[in-house]
Amino acid sequence: MRNRLCQRLAALALVSAALAAPACAEGATPVEVRILAINDFHGNLRPPAGGIRIADPDDKTKKIVVPAGGAEHMATLLRQLRADRKNTVFVAAGDLIGASPFLSAMFHDEPTIEALSMMGLEIAAVGNHEFDEGKDELLRMQNGGCHPVDKCQGPHPFPGAKFHYLAASTVAKDTGKTIFPPYEIREFEGIPVAFIGLTLKGTPGIISPVSAAGLEFRDEAETVNALVPELKARGVEAIVVLIHEGGMPTGDYNECPGISGAIVDIVRKFDRAVDVVVSGHTHQAYVCEIDGRLVTSGDKYGTIVTAIDLKLDPVTRDVISAKADNFIVRTGVYASDPQQTALLEAYDKVAAPIANRRAGTIGETLSRTPGDSGESALGDIIADAQLAATRAAASGGAVLAVTNPGGIRTDITRKEDGAVTYADVFASQPFRNQLVTLTLTGGQIKIMLEQQWADPKRPRILQVSKGFTYTWDGARPTGDHIVADRMSLNGARIDPAASYRVTVNNYLAVGGDGFTALKDGTAPQFGIYDVDALFGYFQANSPIAPEAAGRISRMN
Repeated sequence: MRNRLCQRLAALALVSAALAAPACAEGATPVEVRILAINDFHGNLRPPAGGIRIADPDDKTKKIVVPAGGAEHMATLLRQLRADRKNTVFVAAGDLIGASPFLSAMFHDEPTIEALSMMGLEIAAVGNHEFDEGKDELLRMQNGGCHPVDKCQGPHPFPGAKFHYLAASTVAKDTGKTIFPPYEIREFEGIPVAFIGLTLKGTPGIISPVSAAGLEFRDEAETVNALVPELKARGVEAIVVLIHEGGMPTGDYNECPGISGAIVDIVRKFDRAVDVVVSGHTHQAYVCEIDGRLVTSGDKYGTIVTAIDLKLDPVTRDVISAKADNFIVRTGVYASDPQQTALLEAYDKVAAPIANRRAGTIGETLSRTPGDSGESALGDIIADAQLAATRAAASGGAVLAVTNPGGIRTDITRKEDGAVTYADVFASQPFRNQLVTLTLTGGQIKIMLEQQWADPKRPRILQVSKGFTYTWDGARPTGDHIVADRMSLNGARIDPAASYRVTVNNYLAVGGDGFTALKDGTAPQFGIYDVDALFGYFQANSPIAPEAAGRISRMN
């Protein structure tokens, strides 16, 4: 920043005491720049059901829910935050698409790309969910054109993104080059500001192995630091990093009394030339100072727009000051933008006949939130639906179904009449993974369950179908959490040498989420999509209510 140059110039005072004066003179008027930022939009074109939870202004010990989000309201807020500002830029820190509600996901997230382009988004880092459908599909998001399988489904040809994706740490192994540019330089009144965009190095472990094939995801800090000399050679002193990695704060949405997580160590490793960091991935909201740098994140699902105000020194061309505010996209405050409304209505016209199909009814909300053992009410029902869809001999002959918790994206919330639509079901299972029934031995099933702790810091507890029960011991070491003699199917202990037909989704079948044991399964039989299995289960079994937990038990 500015004081660093002043210090360097002061050190040269023996040569000329006058050198420090021009750069540090108070007469130069700073150039003001406003950066508007979002992260983890996940195709939420309409306000998410849960809004945003914040501290109650009247009682900080309590939480309240504020209705927030939606492309129509966000566009209006953005317009207001740009008003009377000479220099603005709208950026994002990844996961704009993927794991999206029906209106966006049905069209492979084309509506989201169009909506954000229409809002004036200019630069976006890639997140892990940008790779949900693979590199080639991500390139289509940038460049436009019809989907290779589903063709052109929308109300008009898909033009591609008007904004630019950045991927500084994602390298194609065959070329050694990044799949998108590593950075973009914008000039504000003659002062260059560099925006570096990248995703977390752990991306291969949380996307499909098929999607990760041929790609290398490099270390975040090493990637950024290697670019600093190149940027300085181009005359850049002000550097903003857009990174799809984040932390876990302890304060309210505009605070940061304490933060932990990967972003803390990453920022500390950044070259001192990095001035501001826009983060994401953890679905949290915070405005922090880490290692003397401003670090922000804007919650999830479009509920917040972060406004970052920079002052640039016209002489040193570095950042003098940086401050930020997280603005809630309050649906009751910001009117709907007419252009966004027209876009959504155009897609709705195509999607509505499918989205509004009645699936069934529920007696109460089906929650994806796990209990102490890792079991969730919605997870139980999804696993039961997958077993029901593949139990018949002709459909796979399954006796057990398991599904990954990361594939369950949202609760199925009870409406006033209890009705559940295809869109509701789709929102909970938006990846359209195909079911695969495999033959596994009892020993392989135990190995699969042990791999729930492949990352001990972030266990992934699989959801299991009715009739299968097991116990895990939190005090045992990694690789020995499962109590072997307390694994049973329909009351009979699992035999390590016996064979069982087990249904998983195709993401898990190829080793997704670290469940590599499933790659050893034999006699695979492919079935319907997971969302269609759940839809059919609702149709056949409504009304549906959550059952008492008990399939998964935890000791210690």
